Amino acid sequence: MTDRLAGMTPDQLTNEQAEVYRAITVGPRAAGPQAFALVDEKGCLRGPFNAMLLSPPVGLRVQAVGAAVRYHSVLSDRVRELAILAVAAHWGSDFEREAHEAVGRACGLTDEEMAAVRAGGLPELADAGEGVALRAATALAASGALTDEEYDAAVTALGERGLFELTVLVGYYAMLALQLRVFAGERPESGLGEAPASRHPASP
Repeated sequence: MTDRLAGMTPDQLTNEQAEVYRAITVGPRAAGPQAFALVDEKGCLRGPFNAMLLSPPVGLRVQAVGAAVRYHSVLSDRVRELAILAVAAHWGSDFEREAHEAVGRACGLTDEEMAAVRAGGLPELADAGEGVALRAATALAASGALTDEEYDAAVTALGERGLFELTVLVGYYAMLALQLRVFAGERPESGLGEAPASRHPASP
């Protein structure tokens, strides 16, 4: 991954950008043990957070959605991280995968479970509700929809609020994966989340 967008150190930020920076680095993401670094050695925001500084009014609200789905959701930590890793696998996002495999280990996910999700599969999970949630997240990432059967199973396992929050989570991390491709130059691994062929064929 080669950054296309130069990082900004704290002393380079406008007041509006500094507000976004503080919300990310001093907010709930910074509380407690850190599974992955939010800033690099110069203090620049890493991964998708860097691009949020381009539009402080939008970036501030985007990061708030991310904080809400991570820290104020009814979804269990394991369900949340399984779903994020399913999105990362679909998009082939190394940054999301590496960051959230670290978080997943802290939440009790095993290497075998995460390897199965990384490969686009469904691991054997002792908790049936986790399996339902992961299948729903995988379907949402792949097709953006649930069948009636998948919907009913997800509502039974997660409740309507939980399913709503799962759809927000899938959409949020898909958006971050897109921004990583555009602004950080991230390229998906072959066979996982490959970008579609260009709609504009080369001239003969």
